[in-house]
Amino acid sequence: MDSKLELLTQIAHGVAAHFGNACEVVIHDLRKEDIESSIVYIENGHVSSRKLGDGPSEIVLQTLNRDPSSLKDRLSYLTRTDDGRILKSSTIYIRGKDNTIDYILALNYDITGLLTVDNALKSLISTAEMSMEDRQPRKITHNVNELLDTLIENSVALVGKPVALMSKDDKITAIQYLNDAGAFLITKSGDKVSNYFGISKFTLYSYMDANKEK
Repeated sequence: MDSKLELLTQIAHGVAAHFGNACEVVIHDLRKEDIESSIVYIENGHVSSRKLGDGPSEIVLQTLNRDPSSLKDRLSYLTRTDDGRILKSSTIYIRGKDNTIDYILALNYDITGLLTVDNALKSLISTAEMSMEDRQPRKITHNVNELLDTLIENSVALVGKPVALMSKDDKITAIQYLNDAGAFLITKSGDKVSNYFGISKFTLYSYMDANKEK
């Protein structure tokens, strides 16, 4: 374990101990070649039902697909678990040489119970000013297959109609959303997306490049 990761695990353990078992603390290692097992440390994994060796979240995948210099920590946004619990989450980027992102420290605090209590607790559970997209809790996934399914669902929701009714332009919009979200960093994602949208791999690549041609 390198010194940076050792320090992060010490901090993660301290944060989890301070806030109790409703606070999940996760460390993702973005230096790993195999992003499908990006979680290298986790405390209170019962909050999201994840464990050591599980895969990246949607935000982790987006991080890998973006210019590190454009990334800023994301603090106090909402996520949700498979069973519908609401979490107050923060994503903190830990940088290395040349401003690259080496690790992500993620905090997920289960506020489901707090949402039903009186106004005295509102200051504790309030989130920062958010866009409409951020007001919708992001689903926490356990592996890259679940994550790809979620991203495909998001792309269809963005277009607002089922695949069977999508025009060429609709499919281009959906494919470019997936490309921007980093979906095609996932192994064999191209095959699954092509089959889902009923297009060939060649057509998939042309849709991905449609904006560039413009």
